[in-house]
Amino acid sequence: MGQTGLLAGLTAVLAVLAWPLGGARRWGPVVGYVVAFLISAARGGVGVSELLGALLLVAGLGALGLREGGLRAEVAGLRRITAAFQEGSGRLVEADRAEDIIRAGAAMVADLGLAPHLAYVGYVRGTPQVLGARGVFTEQLHRPIYPSGDSHSVQADHALAEEVLALVPRETRREHLAVPVTGGGHDLGLLILGRPDAPFTAAERGMLESCACLIGAQLGQWEAICELRAANDLTLRSLGAALERRDDETGGHTTRVVGASVRLARLLGWDEDRVAALRRGAYLHDLGKLAIPDRVLHKRGPLDPDERRIIESHSVIGYNLLQDLHFLPAETLDLVRHHHERWDGSGYPARLRGHDISEAARLFAVVDVYDALTSARPYKAAWPRAQALQELRAQAGRQLDPQYVAAFVGMIEADHHDDVRLVS
Repeated sequence: MGQTGLLAGLTAVLAVLAWPLGGARRWGPVVGYVVAFLISAARGGVGVSELLGALLLVAGLGALGLREGGLRAEVAGLRRITAAFQEGSGRLVEADRAEDIIRAGAAMVADLGLAPHLAYVGYVRGTPQVLGARGVFTEQLHRPIYPSGDSHSVQADHALAEEVLALVPRETRREHLAVPVTGGGHDLGLLILGRPDAPFTAAERGMLESCACLIGAQLGQWEAICELRAANDLTLRSLGAALERRDDETGGHTTRVVGASVRLARLLGWDEDRVAALRRGAYLHDLGKLAIPDRVLHKRGPLDPDERRIIESHSVIGYNLLQDLHFLPAETLDLVRHHHERWDGSGYPARLRGHDISEAARLFAVVDVYDALTSARPYKAAWPRAQALQELRAQAGRQLDPQYVAAFVGMIEADHHDDVRLVS
């Protein structure tokens, strides 16, 4: 039994070393040795060989436990990394503003657990600034980064990383890693990690570069969308300007009502998507007047019933002209069609009343009426501010939504008080 016991012990160790290949078979030699050892002990024949085999078996089982524990830790680490990328990419896709994208990207990097300290440095009007942070970098949030000397520009990635790292204690970032974030063919920022010890591995750099690619792709897409929206707004503004050339007597009417409508909406807490829809509708609200004959549009004096029907058709004409601009939201189109509807149902073209009229159209109607009252037209002189505000109050609950009348009057009166204080 002596040689058999020793051989069984050695076999057990080899079984441990062959663990990844094993399956159930890897336990066969171990079980075989245990059985042989027990038989030998029962016969009173346990000797040095058996004891040595037993020690080898114990050592083998210990190594087996360590290897199994290491595999479990490795699997857990891979699961954590996978979860971080899955959840992080989901948050990036859902983000629709630059700050939300940066916040989601910083959270994704933090979830990977590569380092306790991280910074995302982006550009605000061309100046580098810490826009996302964890750990010691959080104290530097929204801080502009300027070169500490004249020897280099902070636009270079390595120089920018040095300037940012210099803002935090050295012992917190003895080991650091910086990876550029690019999108749309240009630099968007820099991801910087810092930790007190343990140099970063190639695998960790690869993970950070993957994060930078995801963040850059989403930021690049967001910038492209912003540029497209700006181009669309410029087109709509140009249409409004064309209308003002067609209808000279308005004298800047479109510019004024756009500005006042946007101010009032923001004062009331509208989100930027609704404000954008309102702004576009304000640009285009009288677009249909391009199709109104000069003899009607520029007539001095009251309109007859047929001329009134022609001029009232401009809201539907404008609405129809915009049907093929698929980027315009429904609220923009509703404003163009319904900005002459009245709270009491006596307006046109559909005689809608109260809350059946879209909010953008109701808000804009207040601003439009005020500007019409305070502007000179072929058939009337401009009204003084106080008289125009009094007329708005009189029309609240009749022609106009009382809620928006009160808010607009308050805004205009606050502007007047500010002007009085400045003069005094």
